[in-house]
Amino acid sequence: MAAGWGAAVWPWLRWKRTVPQGQGAMDRFVSNFTNRVDAKGRVSIPASFRAVLARDGFEGLYVHPALDAPALDAGGNALLAEIDGLLSTLSPYSEERDHLSTALLGTSEVLKVDPEGRVILTDTLREHAGLADMVTFVGHGHKFQLWEPERFRAHLEEARAKVRDLKKSLGAARGLATPLASRSGGVPPGARE
Repeated sequence: MAAGWGAAVWPWLRWKRTVPQGQGAMDRFVSNFTNRVDAKGRVSIPASFRAVLARDGFEGLYVHPALDAPALDAGGNALLAEIDGLLSTLSPYSEERDHLSTALLGTSEVLKVDPEGRVILTDTLREHAGLADMVTFVGHGHKFQLWEPERFRAHLEEARAKVRDLKKSLGAARGLATPLASRSGGVPPGARE
């Protein structure tokens, strides 16, 4: 990824996210899963997500309404560290920090995970995300999101379209839209003539 790419796409992204020492792909929430909400309002966290939470050492599940989507953001210590990192970039008594703290911490809940890996989503959380009888869990690396399945499908299609457009614009900006051979006089860079 080229320097400055994230800032160009997400100008609000002003803090530096780092991967803690020893943390790799297996300590990340990846893929997506759809699970049914049972009659008691419980939903099972996918086993691979539970494994990441267990390694993270967080007791329970930290959840808050997503700021820019009809979804829920969830995770453990890595998500809380991300939020703390973001808040630390703002002046302690600034209005921006107050608003962000309210949105990320003031509306959050810590849900208890039962021995079978299930949580009960509160009415407030379910209402925000439009959740009824099914929940789609979507990995985002340091966190995961909970979506109503049809809303997630629409979001995924929109995300794929934006990424395709971004890829085209990045390629065109770097001259990658033309084949390598034509840019280098018929010989790919690094090849012997």
